[in-house]
Formats: sequence, C-alpha cells, structure tokens
Amino acid sequence: MAFSFPAFSYIIALIVDAFLIFFSIFHVIAFDELKTDYKNPIDQCNSLNPLVLPEYLLHLLINVLFLLSGEWFSLLVNVPLILYHIHRYRTRPVMSGPGLYDPTSIMNADVLTVCQREGWIKLAFYLLSFFLYLYGMIVVLIAA
Repeated sequence: MAFSFPAFSYIIALIVDAFLIFFSIFHVIAFDELKTDYKNPIDQCNSLNPLVLPEYLLHLLINVLFLLSGEWFSLLVNVPLILYHIHRYRTRPVMSGPGLYDPTSIMNADVLTVCQREGWIKLAFYLLSFFLYLYGMIVVLIAA
C-alpha cells in the first residue's frame, strides 16, 4: 500500500464532506425552525448566510483535488452540484452581503419549501458522496 496524491485527495474529501454534512444538517434544522416559528427570519438568515460561501468553497476544494489527482468519476459526480451552486449564487436576491437568504422573502411558503427541499437533497448527496469517497479511497490504497 502506497500513499499517493489520489489517496490524499480522498482523505481530504472525507474530512471536508463531514463538514458539508454538518452544514446540510444545520440548513435543514434552521428551515424547520423557521417553518415552526421557533426563530425569526432575520436571525435565521444571519446564521445561514455566513455558511453559504464556505460550503461552496469547501465543495470546490475537494473537486479541485479530484481534478489534480485525475479522479474523473468522483469529479463528474460532483459537477452537477457545482453547476447548481453557481446558478443558485448568480440568481440570488439582491443583498448587501454574501449569502442566499433574504429575510423579507424567506417566510414565503414556496421559498421556504424550496429551501427546505434543497437542504434535504444536499444532505442526501453529501451522505452518498461520503460513502463514494470512502470506497474510492480504499480502491486507491489497495491498487497502489
């Protein structure tokens, strides 16, 4: 067993993916709190907006590592979510700071449902990715 750059990429991807899973769980819980009127929209948006860019950058980091290490399948699996993140950030509401969530429109039932569904889908994607990265790491370590 040799430790190579693809193995390093998968190890970093596993660690980063654990953080992304945490961000997605926080996202789902935050929108559930909004739906049940446990917190007000301004506080929720102030807690969610600072996490948007770190999530996107962490996701981009692991894909840059996959690109540099030549792990094409793992990269291709992540490309649709990267494109969605780019689209989502480009079409965000006009705001003074970074982030996606506007406190004035977040309580709209349609927006709230879409944001909650987005959180669940990202959580499922990151969980499946975790096991894909774990499998990829084992394959790379055994093959070397």
